[in-house]
This record gives sequence, C-alpha cells and structure tokens, in this order.
Amino acid sequence: MKKWKIAVKDIRGEGYIDVVVLVFCAMLVIALAVRVLPVYITKLQLDNFAAELVREAEIYGRVGAETSERERMLREKTGLTPTVTWSRVGNIQLNQEIEVTLTLQRNIGLFGNFGSFPIQLKAKASGKSEVYYR
Repeated sequence: MKKWKIAVKDIRGEGYIDVVVLVFCAMLVIALAVRVLPVYITKLQLDNFAAELVREAEIYGRVGAETSERERMLREKTGLTPTVTWSRVGNIQLNQEIEVTLTLQRNIGLFGNFGSFPIQLKAKASGKSEVYYR
C-alpha cells in the first residue's frame, strides 16, 4: 500500500500530461479558427458586394439592367449567391435614398456537421441617386 501512495504522489511524469493537454487545447483552437475565419471573410465580401451594387445604382440613378449586370458580375467574381432586396426599383430621382440588403446563409461549427449550425449573414448599403430626371 505504501508503494502505491508513493507512486501516486510522484510528479516526475506530470510534464508529459501537461504537454498533451496543451497540444490538445491548441489543436481545438486552431480547428475553431479554421471553421470560423472563412465566415468573417464571407461577411466582408458580402459588405463589399452590397457597397458596389449601391454605387452602381447611384451612378445610373436607377435599379434595372445595369444593377442586374453588376450583380451577375459580382456573383461570378466572388462566388457568393446572396438574396438581393432593393428598397425601390426603377428610376430614382436626384438625392433620393436607395438601399440594398443582401442575405446569405452559412454553416459555422466544428468537425463537419457535428456541432454545426446555420447563421444568416446580412449586409446593407445605402446611397443617394446622382441622376436628375425631368
């Protein structure tokens, strides 16, 4: 029994256990970063997508063929396929507000589908028309 107590109280192998736990925790943090950082990048791309669409509407003074073409080009360029909602459609008079809202759903979580859950990314951008219609 005394040998057993001595073996349990011995701390010579304690460093190995600490290293194993530390490496395990580090791998979990890295795995989390690998799954979460792409969602942040997608959010930034979605914000830029919205800003470029609104700028196109500001320049042409309407939501129509030009904005649809720009949306198609941005979809090809970024690989994102968000749902696009405009606050108004058609001609927009000088200094009238225009707003676009983009929504996209992405899964976030660890280890594939285990612990994964969908989140909705939303980007809004607004601006004013730069065209005067008589």
